[in-house]
Amino acid sequence: MGRSAQIRLQVEDDLIPRFREVGEVTLDLFHRDGRVDDRWLGFHPREFELLWRLAETPGERLTRRQLLSEVWRINHEPNTNSVAVHVARVRAKLGQCGLANMVVTHPDGGYYLEVPIDPSAFHFTPAI
Repeated sequence: MGRSAQIRLQVEDDLIPRFREVGEVTLDLFHRDGRVDDRWLGFHPREFELLWRLAETPGERLTRRQLLSEVWRINHEPNTNSVAVHVARVRAKLGQCGLANMVVTHPDGGYYLEVPIDPSAFHFTPAI
């Protein structure tokens, strides 16, 4: 591979993806919204950012403090329930498509995105 091709590949790896697929939901960074099939969900900017961040590491718990830092860009603990309110709004919009349970409250605090495993991830070998 030539040097220019290596540089191009390296640059492409550093780009932020336009889409994130999480289960049945497709998040579109350009539109800053999500859709299921051809139905747009109508996320507000902070709701979209919250779901985008959770979708970056599905199954991994993010604490309230992490979400405040990474989504709200504040590094102190405000005396508000803003994270819980936005999570409830995201769940309500996902609920219109029967997906409200995708955003899960972790027993130790915080939230994570639970995405069903794609059946194509399983590889079956026929019995001989």
